[in-house]
Amino acid sequence: KEFGHARVPNIFADNQALGTWVATQRKFYKNFQKGNPSYSLTKERVQLLNKIGFEWSLASIISWNERYEQLVSFVKKFGHARV
Repeated sequence: KEFGHARVPNIFADNQALGTWVATQRKFYKNFQKGNPSYSLTKERVQLLNKIGFEWSLASIISWNERYEQLVSFVKKFGHARV
């Protein structure tokens, strides 16, 4: 509720235990998708996390946001987005 999303980074300075926990859930989920279920990440738990909008992978989100910020900086510096 505090941040308005469920995109917790794996390294989360405000709550290191939460960052570690989400990293573990993401690791378990990769195995879950491959058909190697974890005793702690059940189908029901996956559904609960999906229900709150848990982000199973942040790679594309972070990368897109970083590139967008770089583009914004470029536009401010050069006055156009023709890159």
